[in-house]
Amino acid sequence: MVEHWSPKPGVGSSSLSTRAQNKMGSIINFIKESLTELRDNVKWTPRSELLNLSGLVIVFSVLFSLAIWAADSVLSRIVGFYFDIIS
Repeated sequence: MVEHWSPKPGVGSSSLSTRAQNKMGSIINFIKESLTELRDNVKWTPRSELLNLSGLVIVFSVLFSLAIWAADSVLSRIVGFYFDIIS
C-alpha cells in the first residue's frame, strides 16, 4: 500500500475512527468551553429584576390581547351589520 500525504495541515489519516474521535473530542471541548463561558463571563440578570420584568411582559401581553379581542369584536359586528343591510 502506498500512503498519500495531504497538503492540508491537521488532516489525519483516512481512518474513520480517528476522524470520529477527533470530532467527538472537539464537541466535548466545545461544550466544556461553553459552560465555562456561561459560568465566568456572562452577566446574569438578578432574580428580582427578572421577576419584575416578566410580570410586566405578562401584564402588557394580557392588555394587548384584550385590546385586539375588543377591536376584532367591534369590527366583526360592523361587518356583520353591513352584510345584513345588503342582504
